[in-house]
Amino acid sequence: MDKEISALQAKYEAQKIAFAPLIFQAVMALKKLGVLSLMGQHYEGISIAEIVRQTGISRYGASVLLEAVAGAGVVKYLDEHTVQLTKTGYMLHADRMTEVNLNFVNDVCYEGAKSLTGSIQSGKPVGLKKLGDWSTVYEGLSQLPDDVKESWFAFDHFYSDNAFPIALEIVFREKPATIFDIGGNTGKWSFACCDYNQDVHLTILDLPGQLALAKQNADARGLLPRIDFYPIDLLDEQQHIPAGADAIWMSQFLDCFSEQEIRAILTNVARASTPNTSIYILEPFIDNQSFEAASFCLTGTSLYFTCIANGNSKMYTLQTMTRLVQESGLQVVKFFPI
Repeated sequence: MDKEISALQAKYEAQKIAFAPLIFQAVMALKKLGVLSLMGQHYEGISIAEIVRQTGISRYGASVLLEAVAGAGVVKYLDEHTVQLTKTGYMLHADRMTEVNLNFVNDVCYEGAKSLTGSIQSGKPVGLKKLGDWSTVYEGLSQLPDDVKESWFAFDHFYSDNAFPIALEIVFREKPATIFDIGGNTGKWSFACCDYNQDVHLTILDLPGQLALAKQNADARGLLPRIDFYPIDLLDEQQHIPAGADAIWMSQFLDCFSEQEIRAILTNVARASTPNTSIYILEPFIDNQSFEAASFCLTGTSLYFTCIANGNSKMYTLQTMTRLVQESGLQVVKFFPI
């Protein structure tokens, strides 16, 4: 908040932060109980009595939730008995990005977020213990409960899938015959490449647990003849990326590592490359967003990395990533804003 505000206003803003976890859960309750959906069908407003009748919750339950979120600007009271969604409430009800973020924070981050202080002090994702006994979340993705897994992958895919159509055009201008998909996760980029070009051959490089899921997905699509799978732990500097790719692709991958680890990974990539190998990095950078909300989401995501994912990574700026590329013996040939 750049503009100067009064001490009284500042105190109010501070109270919003103090009660933010409770307001968040009030919003989640309204969504789960069907109240936001019902209000979304009545943009002109709806009586609290009708909300009680149609959702089956008590009048007390409806009143405490609606009064709480009214203070956060989610709903407004038209009169003592009638409420209406605000524009913010509409976003919480119907905006896909907001839905993805809400579910991710609620299912993946919320319980572990209380361990943020310990994670900062130790450099380890202390909050991850709320999900499972792994050193990083990536080791346990295939073992997460179904609802948590669904929210994690929805969040992961949402911020890359929209960029894929433009990215495919950029990558295939060079007519690559072979592409290495490093950190390929469930295989979505590799599958998109196979759909885009009928001749290209992919190799997905990732941890064994992730490759098992990617291979299962590839088999379901009949793509096993065109996709190979290479198990690798890129945090182990003794494990080298093989040579031979026309293009090397990393989508929302490097932000999963510390600066030191990124340098090591990119050095590994450089070692596997020839002068004719094109290397592509798709990342959302904090300082390269068109909208304030996007930058805000990215800084929030950094806290997830700190207390849940691995304890030492974050969302980076374009300036930082450019420096790390150069320190790894590579150079940025061209930047494509997507």
